[in-house]
Amino acid sequence: MKFSDIPGHDTAKSRLRAMADSGHLPHALLISSPEGAGEMMLARAFVQYLHCTDRTPDGDSCGRCPSCIQHHSFNHVDTHFVFPVLKKKSGGPTLSDDYMPEWRRMLTENQWMDSRAWPEMLGKPDGQPRIYVDDADELRRKLSFTARVSQHKVALIWLPEKLMEAAANKLLKLLEEPAEDVVFVLVSNNPGRILPTIYSRTQRLELRRLSDAAVASVLMDLYDVGQADAMAVAHNAEGNVSIAATAMRSAETNGRFLELFISLMRLAYGRKVAELKTWSEKVAELGRDSESRFLCYCERMVRENFILNLRQPGLNYLDSAEQAFSARFCPFINAKNVEKMIAELERARIDIEGNGNAKIVLFDMAIQIIMLLRL
Repeated sequence: MKFSDIPGHDTAKSRLRAMADSGHLPHALLISSPEGAGEMMLARAFVQYLHCTDRTPDGDSCGRCPSCIQHHSFNHVDTHFVFPVLKKKSGGPTLSDDYMPEWRRMLTENQWMDSRAWPEMLGKPDGQPRIYVDDADELRRKLSFTARVSQHKVALIWLPEKLMEAAANKLLKLLEEPAEDVVFVLVSNNPGRILPTIYSRTQRLELRRLSDAAVASVLMDLYDVGQADAMAVAHNAEGNVSIAATAMRSAETNGRFLELFISLMRLAYGRKVAELKTWSEKVAELGRDSESRFLCYCERMVRENFILNLRQPGLNYLDSAEQAFSARFCPFINAKNVEKMIAELERARIDIEGNGNAKIVLFDMAIQIIMLLRL
């Protein structure tokens, strides 16, 4: 991973280069950001740059030297990974090393580090991975050896907020008794949950979420979509490339949601009560989770159509299909009904999430939409 592979974060990249170039490295560096901002990618690029033996004039790792090649395959001998895993039922030690095939797959296929995908890769989608004390003991053992091919050994720890208490206390001892050739790089999405005594012993580098334009650029490269569609998805993802990529892969689902939204609004405007009852039954067949996501989608579409009335294109984030419908529909969403309509959609979503009868809840909501569209 090279700095040039990562969009944005220019200031952070400059700081990391300066640390490595000067040789004045913090004993423990904490890189934190909202999830999906490329925080782990930046940490990997920094460690590769630190170990690179032929850095480029523009401040990047060369990608060709033996150290860079080892980093590319996640096999650098002086880089030690620690990450949350699932507790073994066998009673043996629970170590990150035992999950290296899954870890390499995660780093390869999910470079933006979607934490929701990690338990699934471990074989238990509803699991709660943690960092256990066995990993802290093993890390102490590894770091006791002399660096083999580099000047610095690096312990790269993903999600230190997932440390179990015993593991956190042992890591704290390692930080309190630092070896000169060891650099700890911690990558966190929730630094407020890190043990305060560990947090206080780190030099911190806080990353902001990626801009919508940066996320859209990533989507355009990965999925060969137009700028308007990419910007619409990027805006809704709020800087999280993982969420944006999931949304792009779910384009078929979003298309289905748009069809259902259009049908709801047309039937409600036409006051076709019997057909709205059939519509409610059809949506209720989606299942509770999909129904909730659909209603969230409806709330967004109502907001976007209201904003569309302001005639400020830069404020809108609709893809091409949504834009085609909204161009004619937006006049029906106005200052008199927008808040009430969103409130009805939200109430329906909350009732469904609370195990309410979806058919009844959705039909009642649809009847309310009939009246609100006439305001």
